[in-house]
Amino acid sequence: MVDVYEAVKSRRAVRAFTDREVPREVLERVLSAAAWSPSGSNIQPWRIYVVTGAPLAELKKRAGERVAAVDPWDEREYEMYPADLKNPYRERRSTFGRERYSALGVAREDWEARQRAAAGNWQCFGAPAALFCYIDRDMGRPQWADLGMYLQTVMLLLRAEGLHSCPQMAWSVYRATVAEIVSPPDGLILFCGMSIGFEDTTGNYVRTGRAPLEETVTFVEGPVASSHAA
Repeated sequence: MVDVYEAVKSRRAVRAFTDREVPREVLERVLSAAAWSPSGSNIQPWRIYVVTGAPLAELKKRAGERVAAVDPWDEREYEMYPADLKNPYRERRSTFGRERYSALGVAREDWEARQRAAAGNWQCFGAPAALFCYIDRDMGRPQWADLGMYLQTVMLLLRAEGLHSCPQMAWSVYRATVAEIVSPPDGLILFCGMSIGFEDTTGNYVRTGRAPLEETVTFVEGPVASSHAA
């Protein structure tokens, strides 16, 4: 069994999977445990669809056809990043892009190669299982935060099972194609997909870094000054 610290540090967005099947009982065990994730007032706002086998193959086929036809993306139902992303966030995003495409041997100006690399999203990077996370469109920001806690729990539990994953907001722009396969009820928004499987260790890989602790964490210690004048 993987230690919690090890699970956190080894979890990463894997973009190359083998076709080795993920047993249904493993997925059920992970998702049953993930149900204990925290949510405000325990409303559990996530709605999850797990797709494998023939339905997943059909989803990949239809998505691939859209990519090949240069079909316009579905209109986003939420903003993925602020239009004017400021630093340090903009620089972190740029650094990620440089590192990812450099590992693939793709030049910054090679737009076609970048598009081919991005198209792997809609093939689940070869993974044999995919999870799609929906939320009721009436929910607010706190409930969207609950989704993040739930999905992180899922990903850590997958590591405990020796599996890897890749959370993918990219599926939101092919949400209509996903809906053709999973048939969600009206009123739900597709937040993201998640590819799940065993890592293909022959693929190119770069471990993205993290900001130093002092850049994101402030410890408030010592005596607190009085707010009242003497």
